[in-house]
Amino acid sequence: MLVLSGIAVMIGGFMLRLNPLLVVLCAALASGLSAGMDPVAVIAIFGKAFNNSRYVSVVWIVLPVIGLLERRGLQERARGVIAGMKGATLPRLLTGYLLFRQLSAALGLVSIAGHAQTVRPLLAPMAEATAEPRDEAEAERVKALAAATDNIGLFFGEDIFIAIGSILLMKGFLAQNGIELSPFSLSVWAIPTAVAAFLIHSLRIRLFEWRRHRK
Repeated sequence: MLVLSGIAVMIGGFMLRLNPLLVVLCAALASGLSAGMDPVAVIAIFGKAFNNSRYVSVVWIVLPVIGLLERRGLQERARGVIAGMKGATLPRLLTGYLLFRQLSAALGLVSIAGHAQTVRPLLAPMAEATAEPRDEAEAERVKALAAATDNIGLFFGEDIFIAIGSILLMKGFLAQNGIELSPFSLSVWAIPTAVAAFLIHSLRIRLFEWRRHRK
């Protein structure tokens, strides 16, 4: 029962509006000591947990860097670069990004792009520069289309990579129901779906651009 004292420490700490990190650490120490562990063992568990999940914290290091670059004019620079390219249009930009996202995800490189790393600081400003929206509402729709392009490219591209979690989940589910399939077979069958998704979303991008010019 004393092991649950950590919960009381957390509730009391948050009610007193103390530093959240300090509260969590004190709660963990309280639970550990109540369970009969010595302080050194509790600190060792802290270190092991941090070491096992250190890759999760990488994204929290990237975000401040992206924010600093945006503050230094990254979005304006992205708009300037795409505006200086001849023949750059919204459909060509987003279709090219969709192809890149699907191919990179199919190779297992799912973290080299994303909303925080590329869509907000680079893709969305470039899309706005090529679209030249007439008002704020249209600008928001262009940003949403850029974000959707990233989502679709990642979702349908990563299923081709045999070591991705979704493939392993499908294999495990099918095996539980008596259907034995290799991860490679599932990946092969994901290719037509990815091609169809590419064609359909490319058409959606062109229809969006066509409707904008019709107004």
